[in-house]
Amino acid sequence: MAAVTGSGSEIFSLNDFVGLLRLRKNLILLVFGLVWLTTAGVTALLPKWYLSTAKIRVEKPESEVKLFQNQGTSAYDPYFVQDQFEILQQEKIIYPVIENLRLNDVLGKQLNDGQPLPSGLTYQYILRKMLRVESRRATSIIEINVYAGDPLLAAAIANEIARVYANDRVQLATSEQREGLAKLRGELEKQERAVIAQRDFVEKLRKELDISGFDLNQRHSDMEIETLRQMQNSLIALRVDAIGRKTRWERFRTIPPAERRAMVNAELISDTNIQNLLQAYLIAEQNVTRLKGRLGEAHPDLIAAKEASEKIQDQLDRLLHGYEQSLEISFKESEARFSELERQLSQAKVDQILSARERMRPFEEAASKLDDEQRLQTTLKLTLRQREIDFQVPKKTIEILNTAEPARVASRPSWTLNLLFAGVFGLVLGVGAAVLIEYFDTSFRNIADVESKLKLPVLGVIPRQRATGETNENGEEECFRVLQTNLNLALRAGQPVALAIFSAGPGEGKSTTLRRLALAMAAAGERVLLIDSDVRRPTQHKLANAPREPGFVDVLHNRVQWNAAVQHDSVAGLDMIPAGRAGATISLLYANKLRELVAEFKGHYDKVLFDSPPIIGVSDAAVLASVTDGSMFVIQHRRNPAGMVMRARQIIDGLKVPIFGVVLNQVPSGSEEDYGYYTSNYSSYAQASDSPPPTRAGADARGADRLEFREPREERDPS
Repeated sequence: MAAVTGSGSEIFSLNDFVGLLRLRKNLILLVFGLVWLTTAGVTALLPKWYLSTAKIRVEKPESEVKLFQNQGTSAYDPYFVQDQFEILQQEKIIYPVIENLRLNDVLGKQLNDGQPLPSGLTYQYILRKMLRVESRRATSIIEINVYAGDPLLAAAIANEIARVYANDRVQLATSEQREGLAKLRGELEKQERAVIAQRDFVEKLRKELDISGFDLNQRHSDMEIETLRQMQNSLIALRVDAIGRKTRWERFRTIPPAERRAMVNAELISDTNIQNLLQAYLIAEQNVTRLKGRLGEAHPDLIAAKEASEKIQDQLDRLLHGYEQSLEISFKESEARFSELERQLSQAKVDQILSARERMRPFEEAASKLDDEQRLQTTLKLTLRQREIDFQVPKKTIEILNTAEPARVASRPSWTLNLLFAGVFGLVLGVGAAVLIEYFDTSFRNIADVESKLKLPVLGVIPRQRATGETNENGEEECFRVLQTNLNLALRAGQPVALAIFSAGPGEGKSTTLRRLALAMAAAGERVLLIDSDVRRPTQHKLANAPREPGFVDVLHNRVQWNAAVQHDSVAGLDMIPAGRAGATISLLYANKLRELVAEFKGHYDKVLFDSPPIIGVSDAAVLASVTDGSMFVIQHRRNPAGMVMRARQIIDGLKVPIFGVVLNQVPSGSEEDYGYYTSNYSSYAQASDSPPPTRAGADARGADRLEFREPREERDPS
């Protein structure tokens, strides 16, 4: 992984990222905990939804039951299952459920302050919030999942949807046969009336022609009679065909355009173009359903899929409308053929009447027509009987596999899923916040930042330590020994020096660092005077467990001599002058007095260290810097912005006071940055050293080996 840090020039490596996670682990854990606890609280407050599921199996119905033939099992049709998947969510199914269960009132009590909801609003609420219809892959099994705040209500709705859908399927499977049977019964009644009328006409001719002994079943064998008989048979066949075509056209015409797509199959509509276009439409609808679950309503892919589906649907409706017109044309053509053949038969009969048997021909024609009408009546009776038997054969198009039961445990909200996503999101958000803070962090983070921006050498790197200024661990002493060595190399050898230790702002560990440095100098055999000149917020007397008065302020105001304010530390070679009386400041009025004191201090000590107040916002620091030989800058790791520190450096430069170097303080030991080798090697080299550091004569042996403070003592009376 590589990225650019906030400085804009450094490469952010994987090790840097790991170090950042360690450094900001508290922030990451805080963000993670807040997100996790917030999610847990919201989940606990969310309303509970109970899930009930009813399973049904649907089969594609056969368009016609064939008697005396094997009934094969219908194959799995994904388009048919998808069609039923959509039908289950339509108004023709849901509205009866709403009415049967009085859901307008039930949901109105929950959502509308007890007022009943309109059926349309109830339907939309059920479809969007409560109902989820799913189909098992490569099976005809459909699951009706219903969510509700009441487990009993969820189970009741799921079972009612399955029941209403089952009744609708049975009614749809038998509706066409019912209408066909009604048409056949009507045609049979008309034919019976025609037979009665023709029989009366034959009897009338018998009486008029006085042929009471004539056999109605007598058939003539001449060619003309046989031709007429064939034409009459063809006329009957055309009549039956015309009735069938008319019935089919009228039935198809009454079907609403929106339901005609469900009628398309290989047996009802054999047009391959319509079959292929229906398959394309179902595929487009499946694509819309799939995209709708993943994309928003305004997504271009979903909009394009809907437009393609609507275009195919429009083409399919136009083809179905054309199919209706073709049925009408076919019926009219059949009627025309029947009329023409009837006209030709009538003409043939007229021609026959004009023949030698003209006298008997009217009676024979009437008798022949009666015979035709009777045969047509018999055919209609047989067809009606067959259809009635077919109608009585059971049609198993739907099977309810199980009824929904009230759930005992709420399925929504899901604690496991919510907390899992909260954990992932909280972790990502925490890491993102840490990276964002790192990106905009302008504080000093490593030695390269200090040396490149301040143009000053780094004299020492102090790892993060305890709040007190005391230690007895050689690993913690070693960093101050390194600082003392680097500082001595930067100074003139063999000459006493007065140093002011500054920081840009308060709280950067300047006082603690200065005391530890003074202890290291004293342990190395130098005579050190530590002066707490931060009179506004003094710290050194607390670190040494010493009284605050008399002190530096008292010396400046000539209340006491400086040697009377000096306090000897338990470590040989280290003396301290505390801050003194509270409420005083150091101004330019005391500049000459300070110079005299510094000159006198340098006559008795090798190092005179001033614990200065922060350089920004306090005027005392500038006065102290003007009377010393130089200064040293303490910068806490990742605390103040770089602009603030650079401004402090400009103030010191304006005083024409040399800055010997910088101390980078409070550096985390596991930060993985380029100064890590300092903090990680201090302990190793310190523990490997067995010989004590050099001390001056007369120093306490225990003070030479370890930097220890004396036991706390009672505060002395300032007076």
